[in-house]
Amino acid sequence: MRSLLPILTVVAAIVAIWYAAAVWLNSQWTYDQAARAGVEIGFSEVVADAWVQERPVLPAPHQVAVELYDTVIDKSVTSKRSLVYHGWITVSATLLGFVFGTVLGILLAVGIVHNRAMDMSVMPWAIASQTIPILAIAPMIIVVLNSVGVQGLVPKAIISAYLSFFPVVVGMVAGLRSPDAMQLDLMRTYNASRAETFWKLRLPASMPYLFTSLKVGIAASLVGAIVGELPTGAVAGLGARLLSGSYYGQTVQIWAALFAAAAVAAGLVGVIGFLQRVTLRRMGMQS
Repeated sequence: MRSLLPILTVVAAIVAIWYAAAVWLNSQWTYDQAARAGVEIGFSEVVADAWVQERPVLPAPHQVAVELYDTVIDKSVTSKRSLVYHGWITVSATLLGFVFGTVLGILLAVGIVHNRAMDMSVMPWAIASQTIPILAIAPMIIVVLNSVGVQGLVPKAIISAYLSFFPVVVGMVAGLRSPDAMQLDLMRTYNASRAETFWKLRLPASMPYLFTSLKVGIAASLVGAIVGELPTGAVAGLGARLLSGSYYGQTVQIWAALFAAAAVAAGLVGVIGFLQRVTLRRMGMQS
């Protein structure tokens, strides 16, 4: 219970600040309406109205909670108003892009570690690729792929892979280079080949680094999938919910979709963390 107390205190503080911010940001509309009607209203009335507005600037926490209940639990998962339905579409693109990015990242990392030319040429380009804003490159990727008939999940998956491959490259390069000189000299003493050194020393040593980078990569992949839904005018997915909410001023819908995306990201990172614990425990790297 003592370990939960600090967490609950922080959450309570955040909720209190959120409610206060909702009053501050939403009160202007209430005052404007009262001025047009020629009536005076008290602060308590302003607070009450600020927390129940249909299209607030900042929805109150309970409004977001009600919207989440309505769109996650109350709606059928096959309904196009269900966040479960939209979330699964985004998760599908996320997982496909995550697989693409992970495979690409691992292959590049192996090449960088074992080939000096790749180390000098590929690594700087990989770093430079992350300086390009994803919002700028996503429409280009979608337009190019649509022109060759590639549609559906694949364009979003490629955008996800673009964001997720970089942390995997960096993590795997660090992991594959983590064995020290004494360990490498020992493998040479055993007359081990480069392939044997890789499979028996470098790869096992890289596992903690790999899983750490995968946690970052899966979250980045989700961001890429959501961003990939925005320039296409998608009608399904969490990005589509954000887009439709912004079109029609449905801020409660926007915040509910944001919380759903955060929950999905936490769940995906949790799965990677579970696989990490199981894998490292079986390898004897974690008790």
